[in-house]
Amino acid sequence: QVQLVESGGGSVQAGGSLRLSCVVSQYIGSNNCMGWFRQAPGKEREGVAAISTVGGATDYSTNADSVKGRFTISQDTAKRTVYLQMISLKPEDTAMYYCAARAYVRCGGAWYKDTSYAYWGQGTQVTVSS
Repeated sequence: QVQLVESGGGSVQAGGSLRLSCVVSQYIGSNNCMGWFRQAPGKEREGVAAISTVGGATDYSTNADSVKGRFTISQDTAKRTVYLQMISLKPEDTAMYYCAARAYVRCGGAWYKDTSYAYWGQGTQVTVSS
């Protein structure tokens, strides 16, 4: 059974940094899309960033609370691990962060659609205080 295990969450003050990690327990296919999503209390789950495992192309949320420029997604394919480096954290970044994967489908324009991901982790909580 495929497992995605996130780690690295925690509580930080505004302006602080965290690095999330997501390890995929086994090979799920080639040319995959790995995504980070987050869900704050009372809000819908939203895509934060994604990376294609072949080529390393990245996508980032362009929502009002944009993470681009503050968050960086990266990967170590040999370790089947995806990272989300977060800097200049804001209280509005507080949420449960989830790692997701879809196999044999590169990220592309619809990377933010959570229904297209077959595999999900349990989440890691990020809390940013002002």
